[in-house]
Amino acid sequence: MSLTPTLLESADPTADPTGAPSEASARPRGTATRVRRAALPLGSLLFFLVLWQLSAASGTWSETLVPPPSTVWDAFVDVSTTHDGVRGYNGTTLVEHLGISLRRIALGAGIGVAAGVVFGLLMGTVGPLRALFEPWITFLRTLPPLAYFSLLIIWLGIDEAPKVTLLAVAAFPPVAVSTTTAVTAVPKSLVEAARALGGSRWDVVRDVVVPSALPETLTGVRLAVGVAYSSLVAAELVNGLPGIGGMIKDAANYNNTPVVLVGIIAIGVSGLVIDGLLLWLERAVVPWRGRA
Repeated sequence: MSLTPTLLESADPTADPTGAPSEASARPRGTATRVRRAALPLGSLLFFLVLWQLSAASGTWSETLVPPPSTVWDAFVDVSTTHDGVRGYNGTTLVEHLGISLRRIALGAGIGVAAGVVFGLLMGTVGPLRALFEPWITFLRTLPPLAYFSLLIIWLGIDEAPKVTLLAVAAFPPVAVSTTTAVTAVPKSLVEAARALGGSRWDVVRDVVVPSALPETLTGVRLAVGVAYSSLVAAELVNGLPGIGGMIKDAANYNNTPVVLVGIIAIGVSGLVIDGLLLWLERAVVPWRGRA
């Protein structure tokens, strides 16, 4: 008596004969994975809010130091709308403060990223230039923004120029370093093959060096935007209103902790959104990254 019919009848009719999971069984797994990925951040956020509320309600710290979440929410509503005849914070709503700061970051970080890519390509392809500029870039990378912001104010005044310059200087080194490292890591065999096929120096840079260095360069861009964000409050220390960093500083002068927390949360959330957009751009531009 053969057991083959019995085994076939008891087998899953949707199973792949090769042993690979079927499409029907893979769909629930994919859905469960997506749900789990969404639930973990939401669960951590809920845990943080509960811990925050318990800390505020314990009475260990005064409400000035640790305001409860409800007070911060009220401050968020106040700075986002017109209340009691007052429009937002200092006559500007939260969205407008954030928009002005994002414009400064876009301009400053954009200049720093563009300069970093150019210098990185030059230093990666021309050895003497790397020996000449790399120590200066390393020196600049180790300086905290506040160390030279006062000097920028002396040179450029208190308007937009020192703020944009500070953000550009902060964003420049990560891109320059990552691009230089990526260019020097391009396989020599690819460069030599392109030259053997008659490619000029510009052809080699355009068709071999830039595509090979692009993944690491985009990682440097993400790091540069993060550094620019971390320098935002420093850039808006002087004459920073309107601006989210200026709002935080001004609120801190009056011990207005809820507004300070609203500004910090706004910077963090917008930073997460922009980093997510940059990550999406990286996956779209260099889809081969991480694949054999």
